[in-house]
Amino acid sequence: MNAREGEKSMSQEKAALAARSASKKAKKNFYSVGVLLSLLLLCAVMSVLSRRFLTIDNLTNVASQAAVSAIVSVGMFLAILTAGIDLSVGSVLALSTMTMGVFCVNLGLNPYLSILVCLAVGSLLGFLNGIMLTKLHLPHPFISTMGMQKMARGVALVITASAPISLFPAQVQFIGNNYLGPMPVSFFLVALLYIGIYFFLTRTATGRYIYAVGGNKEASRLSGIKVSKVLNLVYTLSGFTAALAGVVLVGRVNAAYPLAGLDYESDAIAAVIIGGASFFGGIGSIGNTIIGVLIIAVLRNGLNLLNVDSNFQTFAIGAVIIVAVYVDVVRQKVMRK
Repeated sequence: MNAREGEKSMSQEKAALAARSASKKAKKNFYSVGVLLSLLLLCAVMSVLSRRFLTIDNLTNVASQAAVSAIVSVGMFLAILTAGIDLSVGSVLALSTMTMGVFCVNLGLNPYLSILVCLAVGSLLGFLNGIMLTKLHLPHPFISTMGMQKMARGVALVITASAPISLFPAQVQFIGNNYLGPMPVSFFLVALLYIGIYFFLTRTATGRYIYAVGGNKEASRLSGIKVSKVLNLVYTLSGFTAALAGVVLVGRVNAAYPLAGLDYESDAIAAVIIGGASFFGGIGSIGNTIIGVLIIAVLRNGLNLLNVDSNFQTFAIGAVIIVAVYVDVVRQKVMRK
């Protein structure tokens, strides 16, 4: 009789766990649908307010403008997934592209090698962010990445005495300035990057470790996960994606300038949080992140079409960030129930 009661109790516990798991999954799916519906509603509103919004030329322009932010947001998403943040992405972008400009334009290095130099510099700066966090044991990535933000921007200003570098060869401009059919090349780069990150996070052990570290660092450490290596990888990838975004940006404007990337971290944070990632770590989808990027891009584009003052646009993005973080806090309370 006791054995039967024990089996019954275990089956009830399993049923309760399954019910809670299903409930959490349903809530996550509901939020994902809500984010997509928000994008569609925003597009509908902008199309009503401006006839130019739904034109092919404008939508292509939105895709091109969103590419840089989308690439930067990948690195920010990975950092936030580990309950961290990377405030240095804009400055890393600037220093990486300025270095590429020095090697490619000033010194005449092969354009493809110059691009590799740019990506290597970004990766190195990201790795240093990770080292400051894991080896110097700075209390929070907010500190280490803010320090890197200032240092990288300072070096970017110094290496060419604050002067921009222009006249890049066609090979460097290709990704940011060319089209395949009606769509910019950068659109396809973003698609490949997001698909790659999706499979990395969902189909590899390292990807699952990133989620685990964000959920609970101490539990991950006790289970044998090398937390320091995971964090170093995440911030290295964040630096790499910032530099890759810089290559696209240089292609678009045919110039590298030391003040490039200002406030890019704000847009990236907004996009990631709107997309459903949590500042508490361990929660988020790369697919929803691109929706968050598009919401920010459509909002900016629509306000430009309506000739809204740029200062109000900045206010609007700040308000979106606050609302998104508040929604995240509320969602965490709901998920715990």
